[in-house]
Order: sequence, then structure tokens, then C-alpha cells
Amino acid sequence: MAQEIETEEPVVTKKPNRVIPIILGLVLLTGVIFGIREYIYYSKHEDTDDAQIDGDISPVVARVGGYVDSIAFEENTHVNKGQVLVKLDDRDYKVRLEQAQAAQKGAGASVGVGQSQITATSANSASARAQAESAKARLEQANRDYARYANLVKDGSVTQQQFDQAKANRDVAQANYSAAQEQYRAAQLQIGTTRNQLQVTNTGVNQRQADVDFAKLQLSYTTIYSPASGIISKKNVQKGQLVQAGQTLFSVVNDNSIYITANFKETQLDHLRSGEKVDINVDAYPGLKLQGEVYNFSPATGAKFSLLPPDNATGNFVKVVQRVPVKIKINANKEVMEKLRPGMSVDVSVIYKD
Repeated sequence: MAQEIETEEPVVTKKPNRVIPIILGLVLLTGVIFGIREYIYYSKHEDTDDAQIDGDISPVVARVGGYVDSIAFEENTHVNKGQVLVKLDDRDYKVRLEQAQAAQKGAGASVGVGQSQITATSANSASARAQAESAKARLEQANRDYARYANLVKDGSVTQQQFDQAKANRDVAQANYSAAQEQYRAAQLQIGTTRNQLQVTNTGVNQRQADVDFAKLQLSYTTIYSPASGIISKKNVQKGQLVQAGQTLFSVVNDNSIYITANFKETQLDHLRSGEKVDINVDAYPGLKLQGEVYNFSPATGAKFSLLPPDNATGNFVKVVQRVPVKIKINANKEVMEKLRPGMSVDVSVIYKD
């Protein structure tokens, strides 16, 4: 038999694969670095993307009604404060002003008549007073004559007829004096009445002056001026259109009134203070980095200012983290501010630790 020769296969030893541990280590290291960076970042910042650019928008409202005569602006253009923008047909208001001025002149003439009446009644009063004093003097004379005749008739120095005549003269003088006094009092009352009438007339003059002032004011409202410097938008008026008092014609976005309203969660407010620096990123301009500062805080959450604020009194209560509007001032030059428009979305990051 042939001797079988056994051959042993060589043993191959596999080298350990070190790539996977290295990759896992790098991933772990990256995660640790990222976590540390995030921890350091959020320990100094409060961020929110629930923010937008706001600005003061002045609605221009017609204060009187009328047909539009002319329009002196184009939409989305810049206007200056006090610039004439719209003129209404003012002919009706001019007529009303003329009517008010005519009524004022008539009231002024009535005042002149009243003053003349006072002068006339004063003269009548003076005449009545003089007549009363004359009647008083005649009465005193008649009383002395009556007393003298009364003594003389006792010793027969005068006749009974003469005494009766003296008595009659005294009675007539007394009656004349009483009538003169009544006329004087009537003249005095007439002066008071005329003066009261003059006061009423003066009140009417003041009312007519108020009517003139009101007519002038209404006439001035037919010329509509820009309430502020800014860009006109939302034009809602055309030439020849009939506008009513209280109707909004257009709006003016005021210059130098751009700011940011950021709605932070109520759990973020503990770190926010007025004056803290803010980093701003505008979605419309990704490369634009702006700086700002916290200005002030809303006195209530946004839900409380909504049309239908939530009411938890019914018992259907689900706790939801509320947001509080925070006003942020933007620190940028004029060229940058002109790019920003109210309503643009932004991301803000408040730095509350240096």
C-alpha cells in the first residue's frame, strides 16, 4: 500500500477591521463637538423664526365726501409730509362757506340794531327820570300850598273854594308823580330787555362765527395731504370717483419706522431684557446680516389680542405655550433700511450673555 501523505492547509489569520471603529469614533466626536457647540450657543442666545418686519402704516381717510377732482401721486412712490395728494370738488363747500358768511353779516347787523335800541331806550329813560323829578317838585309845591291853605281856611283867611282847589292840585301832582315814576321804571325795564336781546343776538353772532369756522374747516378737508413722509401703497381711489367721509383712500408706509416684531415663547422671556443685542437674518436677503437691540415687550400675549381670544373657563383646557411679541430696533444705514418691507420674514437671535 502506498503510504498516504497528509498535507496540512496553511492557517490564514484575519487582520482586525479598524475602519468601522474609526468611523464610529469620528461620528461620536462630531456629535460631541456639535452638542458642546449647541450647548454653548443656546446658553447665550434665544432664537426664534416667528418674526417679521413691521412698520408704521398711516391710513389716509377722507374727512368729507365729494367727487375726486385730481390725484397728484402714483402708487408705490415716495411722498413727503404735507404734500398735496388728492383734491375733491370743493364748489359745494365754497357755497356753504358763503352762506355761513352771509348769515354772519346779518347777525352782525342785528347787533348794531340792538345797540341803537339800547341808546334810544337809555335816552327815553333819562327823559322819564327828568319828568319824574319835575313831577316830584310839583308835588312838593302842591303839598306846601295845601298845608298853608289848610291853616288859612281855619281862620277864614281863604275861602273853602280856594282850599279845595289847593287840595285838588295836590292830588293831581301826586297822580302825575306816580305816573312819572311808572314811566321811569318802564324805561329802565326796557333797557334791561333790550340788553338781554342784545346778548341773545351776540350769542347768535358767535354761532354764526362757529358756522363760518366749520364751513372753512370742511372746505379745507377737500384738499388731502400726506400725513407723513413715506411710500404710498394700497391705492383705492380714482379720478371722478365719489368718496364718502370715513373712506380709506390709500396708506403711507412711514419712513424711519421699520422695526421687527419677534414672537418669543413665554418660556424664553426669562433671559430677555431691553437693550440686549440681536442678530438678524432676513429671508429675502440671505447674505444680509443685521444687528439690532431689544426695545420693549408687549403687555399681553398675541392670543389675547386675537379676534376670538381663548377662554379656558369652559373646562376644555389644553395647555399651549403662548408667545409674547417683542419689539426689536434695527441698527442699519438708510440704504439697507430702504430694502426692508413690512411683512418680510426674519430670524432673530438675542444675545443675553456676553
